[in-house]
Amino acid sequence: MAENADLAAAERYFGAIRAALDGLEVFLNNQDSPLYKHDLVAQTVAEYLERLDASFECWRNRLGFTERFRISKAESGFPVFQNVLELENDKKEAKGRLAAISPVETLRSEMVDFILRHREFPRDLQKSIAERIYLETVLKGEVFSPFVLPTTIRVSVNPKTMRPFYVVHWGAFDGASNLPLIYMAVIEDSSEDIVETLVQKDGKLNPKVKIPLPVGGLLNPDLASRFDDFAAKNSAYSLSPVTIAMSLDKDFPELHPKQLRRIVLGPFYTAGITEHNQKVADVLERVRRPEDAWLLTWTMQEVFSTAEKPGKRGIWSSEPSREEFHINTDDLEATRQGVSYYEQHALVPHEAYQALYASGEASRIFTGFETHILSNGQVISGI
Repeated sequence: MAENADLAAAERYFGAIRAALDGLEVFLNNQDSPLYKHDLVAQTVAEYLERLDASFECWRNRLGFTERFRISKAESGFPVFQNVLELENDKKEAKGRLAAISPVETLRSEMVDFILRHREFPRDLQKSIAERIYLETVLKGEVFSPFVLPTTIRVSVNPKTMRPFYVVHWGAFDGASNLPLIYMAVIEDSSEDIVETLVQKDGKLNPKVKIPLPVGGLLNPDLASRFDDFAAKNSAYSLSPVTIAMSLDKDFPELHPKQLRRIVLGPFYTAGITEHNQKVADVLERVRRPEDAWLLTWTMQEVFSTAEKPGKRGIWSSEPSREEFHINTDDLEATRQGVSYYEQHALVPHEAYQALYASGEASRIFTGFETHILSNGQVISGI
């Protein structure tokens, strides 16, 4: 494919993904959306959308000096994992590389001088400007890293168990599926020191202990490092939520995971670029405006504990307490996913939905999805 055609396709893709992420942000702020009803979920997802926005802005700027950018055309519709790794590496090296590149104003003066003297366009200087702008963008914002460390965003007390519990979130860009993943967990902590420090006799949080939320990592400092390692090693998309929850329950006797949520962003479909659903691709090709020729899907998975099996202590052996996680075996898809509950969502511009509806494919494509239509800056749900 010619270079100009590649650039045109890239611009079309970046325009579509930006429109999709902006639309999802509108949906999160919609009072009628299911995520809005869970303010912490909407707030957390919004933080990761900001990271994705920053990543896509960086990748877009990167095209000004390098041609290395690939997306998962046949699967997720998101950038391949190599781009995520390169961006993470560039973030670490950005300050050193910027020190070796002249300021933009200097480079622009050199470009003018080069044009006047040589009567041709200075592509190398143009690439230097593009690289500098890219590196400045990389340093400016938090990007969606291969693994985003856990953060504690809420602390409270379960009056029934008299234990403090944390709401913790972390993120991962899965290297096999090329999908951004967002995790949220509600975890009780039975560590003696923590219970004694945080919980009053009346079952309320000790007001004398000042907790400046959000806190980086798990609130329990003795377990924070191990918890980071666990999350990094157990966030793959191939692992079901119940598998992750059971592993957490097993690896940390003091921690009791009561709920684990996973939000899977994608797949993303773009006209003329992605190839993972030919019927969707064929219909999106008919949409008049390229910036409206896309479809974004996401899945919210949840597994929760219905009871805690008490531990046993004996002379010769002991057995820690264990959570009993609910899997909805009445729903084959919930059983396949390893969850108590799940929701599948699709966000589509109004013009694209009209094209899908006119083709007669809408009902088949959106079966099992809660469909949301983006129109004039607003999201209409329940279609």
